[in-house]
Amino acid sequence: MKILSFAIPCYNSAAYMEKCIKSVLAGGEEVEVIIVDDGSAKDNTAEIADRYAAQYPTIVKAVHQENGGHGQAVNTGLAHATGKFFKVVDSDDWVDARSYKKILATLKGFVEGEEPDMVIANYVYDKVGAKRKKVIHYDNVFPVEQMFGWDDIGKFKIDQYILMHSVIYRTQLLKDCALQLPKHTFYVDNIFVFEPLPYVKKMYYVNTNFYRYFIGREDQSVNESVMISRIDQQIGVTKRMIDSFLASNVSNKKCRMYMRNYLRIMMEVSSIFLIISGTPENLAKKKELWNYVKKRDVKLFRSLRYSILGHTVNIPGKSGRWISKSGYKVMNKLIGFN
Repeated sequence: MKILSFAIPCYNSAAYMEKCIKSVLAGGEEVEVIIVDDGSAKDNTAEIADRYAAQYPTIVKAVHQENGGHGQAVNTGLAHATGKFFKVVDSDDWVDARSYKKILATLKGFVEGEEPDMVIANYVYDKVGAKRKKVIHYDNVFPVEQMFGWDDIGKFKIDQYILMHSVIYRTQLLKDCALQLPKHTFYVDNIFVFEPLPYVKKMYYVNTNFYRYFIGREDQSVNESVMISRIDQQIGVTKRMIDSFLASNVSNKKCRMYMRNYLRIMMEVSSIFLIISGTPENLAKKKELWNYVKKRDVKLFRSLRYSILGHTVNIPGKSGRWISKSGYKVMNKLIGFN
């Protein structure tokens, strides 16, 4: 069995996907690289995938599918995965060579049957034009390089949430919880990290800067104007996460608290971009989103709405929206999020 399966969703990614592929190929025969061509038609993504599969037949699989979006590409990667652990690497990102060796050594060191459900590592915002690359690390939150559970974690800062970039899941856990991401939807990486959390019992944190998260393409899904244009998809993802949280009946208090705090971030992200848009239609969507939570569960609504973040994006009136936008810009400069 391979130690680690990588899924690389590719959609017209010919200009940059080879850097990503080469970075994970450094794992050699211990890894499996699943390149998912998501119906690319505008460039030679499919040919590049096939070339690497032919050159590295025992490592690389090239899978071609009709366009289904990032989520369906991840679903396909998971369906083909045979490794003990599973990692998604977007085609414009890559992994650090030195950290990669440490990650593989760590994964190999786990005793059969005693593997963690989730492995966490640091990631780096590789933002174009930024002189200093921001590192998201968790050494103040998790015990370092030891097995731990939810009750052992500390307090997260606002920029420290577990994202797809930082997480490696045990493959069988993802299959056991029947994770299926929606088709033709952006921002499903939040669902990928969020929905399996109630199944996670054992975790392990490696304090190394493993994942390089590229920020800078104009058409990137996290670009502010692009996020506003796709706000309905962001809202849809947020609603699904609310529904899955309410249906999961999370038993562990700290896991439940973490998931609820994650929802606060999701509600703020959706709300702030609806405010920035400023159209009457989008302001109505913001009101509807908060009403959706209230109708689903009043207790959850109060927890989200009357938090600091909830207050920040719900200041009434035109002046209130100006304060919300100004606060967002200040926080963006201080924290450096997208």
